[in-house]
Amino acid sequence: MAAPDELFCWEGDWGLPSVNTECLIVLAYAKFSGAPLKLHKISSPWRSPTGSLPALRTSQKNSLSRPNDIIIHLRKQKYNADYDLSAKEGADTLAFISLIEEKLLPALIYTFWIEPKNYVEMTRRWYAQHIPFPLNFFLPGRMQRRQLERLRLVRGDPSLESGEELEKELYRDAVECMNLLSQRLASHKFFFGDSPSSLDAFVFGHLAPILKSKLPSGQLQQHLKSLDNLSGFCGNILLLYFPSDSREKFSRKVSSQPEGGDFDHVPNKRRKQFLSVLVALGAMLSYALLTGIVSIQHVQEEALEHSPSLRSVSSANDDEDEG
Repeated sequence: MAAPDELFCWEGDWGLPSVNTECLIVLAYAKFSGAPLKLHKISSPWRSPTGSLPALRTSQKNSLSRPNDIIIHLRKQKYNADYDLSAKEGADTLAFISLIEEKLLPALIYTFWIEPKNYVEMTRRWYAQHIPFPLNFFLPGRMQRRQLERLRLVRGDPSLESGEELEKELYRDAVECMNLLSQRLASHKFFFGDSPSSLDAFVFGHLAPILKSKLPSGQLQQHLKSLDNLSGFCGNILLLYFPSDSREKFSRKVSSQPEGGDFDHVPNKRRKQFLSVLVALGAMLSYALLTGIVSIQHVQEEALEHSPSLRSVSSANDDEDEG
């Protein structure tokens, strides 16, 4: 029997299976379609086969990163959450996903990565606490710059800068999108009846972080909570398809408390911790070299013979996406 495909995602928090929108889309679609994936929830992008998250490593050892590509692959493997949709429902799915990416996604990026209070007090803090040392010092800032570039690309404005007018426009578009989704969902359990589809996965992936995250400045969150059917929609998916995440969060807190017996093995534990740190530092240095975070300048031997000083290591930033 062939080994199952492996899915690498950002780990979860706030009762969500992942804090990342793209990861939530893929996780939800996999659950809806019954795809038997081997799941790796991590906070180290370099541990994924693509260096970004989400990432899917297929049983043929191919790697995919974009949610659409992963969903297409799962459909080819006969795991299709849209199998029972009519042609009209399929067209509606494409139209609403396009609307979400045009109207809701920019506001989502702004809310988490650009709005100063949210970014400093929640987003940067969360990633700094979860990304291993020493990359947690600078990766959140680089991720923010990538998200700003992504927002400029989505908006089609290379010179786009944050400000009050931009914020009002983005939130106005997002509220309009939420209202349209609420009207389309009405009193139904899912958007096309009693079974979830790819549209449900995309809506859940974009709305669940807004609903569940601890946002200091939560205009979108307040509006979403006022739409009872959309809030209930997100809660229903979490309850039906991800019931264990809140329990996992609680058990992680409990298991993190040291027990008395652990002190009997302190030398051995320290030795293991030291080796783990060395392995982690080696992995992170390799990732940094591969992605250009750190670059090594090689000096010709002939030049060294005539030069009284050595210049070896320099740090440089690139535009690699961390997911």
